[in-house]
Amino acid sequence: MKKVIVLSLGGSLIIPNEINLGFLEKFKKVILKHTKKYKFLIVCGGGSIARKYISALKKAGLSSEFQSFSGISATRMNARFMNYFFGINPDQGIPHTTKTMEIYANKRDVLFFGALEYKPKQTSDSTAAEVANHFKTIFINLTNVPGLYSKNPLEHKDAKFIPEISWKAFNKLANSMNYKPGQHFVLDQTASGIIMKHKIPTYILGDDLNQLEAVLNKKKFKGTLIQG
Repeated sequence: MKKVIVLSLGGSLIIPNEINLGFLEKFKKVILKHTKKYKFLIVCGGGSIARKYISALKKAGLSSEFQSFSGISATRMNARFMNYFFGINPDQGIPHTTKTMEIYANKRDVLFFGALEYKPKQTSDSTAAEVANHFKTIFINLTNVPGLYSKNPLEHKDAKFIPEISWKAFNKLANSMNYKPGQHFVLDQTASGIIMKHKIPTYILGDDLNQLEAVLNKKKFKGTLIQG
């Protein structure tokens, strides 16, 4: 029985502005290399496409619920693209529910999907956290920063890197800011609550795929571990 690995692939890595082809080629190579040992369930984020949709609906005065719907659509579109990029033809579409995801997961070693059922104040990270709990496995979050920082390192030069943090401390940090559709924090507040409640070992890694390799090989890595 292959061990299940749940990955949240940030939309900022798939399509920051244009498709991140160089990164995705390397990502594909790493994932396929490890399919003999692992089964990968990969939840795709919405990235710049989701934020553009959300921003337009916000400016037009539409509700945050509609903004979230458009974000979910973007995650699913990215998931379809990733299937095609891996040469997978999802002839029956991609999972939109946990039940369908579980059926597909039994048949494939690599499964891409976006956000599942709509729930308030959630991003695709929450979906990934729920799936990790469902399969009682680890959760790896790939994003556009090398791990967790005291504040956004893309905006603050004095941001401090945090290599390890407890579930409780991370949940407190996540909830120190207000949720908004398309938010930039490494994991949304609902996801942080799920990983704390179910004690899910969680890794936050950047775009250096050597670090993903290190985690999969159970070696020392550069990133953030949330546990304990």
